[in-house]
Amino acid sequence: MADRKPGAPCRAILTGATGGIGRAIAWELAGRTDWMILVGRNIVALHALQEKIGKSKAHVIAGDLTQEGTLATIDRLARQLGGANLLVNNAGSGDFHDFETQDAGAIRNLLDTNLLAPMLLTRRLLPLLKEADTAQIINIGSLFGNLGYPGFAAYGASKAGLRGFTQALRRELADTGITVRHFIPRATRTAINSEAVVALNRALKTAEDTPEHVARQFVQFLDGSAWETTVGAKEAFFKFINQMLPALPDKAIAGQLSVIRKHMPK
Repeated sequence: MADRKPGAPCRAILTGATGGIGRAIAWELAGRTDWMILVGRNIVALHALQEKIGKSKAHVIAGDLTQEGTLATIDRLARQLGGANLLVNNAGSGDFHDFETQDAGAIRNLLDTNLLAPMLLTRRLLPLLKEADTAQIINIGSLFGNLGYPGFAAYGASKAGLRGFTQALRRELADTGITVRHFIPRATRTAINSEAVVALNRALKTAEDTPEHVARQFVQFLDGSAWETTVGAKEAFFKFINQMLPALPDKAIAGQLSVIRKHMPK
């Protein structure tokens, strides 16, 4: 793991552990951690994952990350276990929708879950992470946090905020033993995708990864030193072009707009 002393134990906290990507990351991390705290909403799925990994290694917390009580429980358990040196903020939700008619509650939920919850959990755990010789915070983002896309205005805003938070906190903690990093999967076949998203990806012939492939890419990133990576060479290039020459993605996405509108919930 980047910036971790050879032989040092890895003690990880992973949110969104019962989702497709989270479950696959938990499995990949199982062989390289002393213990893990797996956080999710579905207690049955958490216990099933705990049984596969082993109860002595996997500790589970079922709760809502937008609630202060859940954050306190995570902090308390990590302290009881002797401290943590890896926090993976993976939990998130999605909503593909026409922004004009998108429910205000759905927009608030996206911002609470995808941005505010990881910010507040990170803030809560910083004193504990600082007790380790070195530690990492890895936030799981989205390509749409770097590339504005129709139907994902609110979702993209939440993920863009997460990227901004990651970069600013990374610089703020540059004189500590904590590194803050950003991992960007591309489209992945998980339950977070609604039927409309699945149909849109099929219509646009969007490249999709399995959660297992994403988890393997995550582990490679974990062992590296880059502060940010994007899964998929084409997606990384498109993100770069969007930053440098945004008129080109404007034109390309405009050419997809009729297809997007056909599948976009209203």
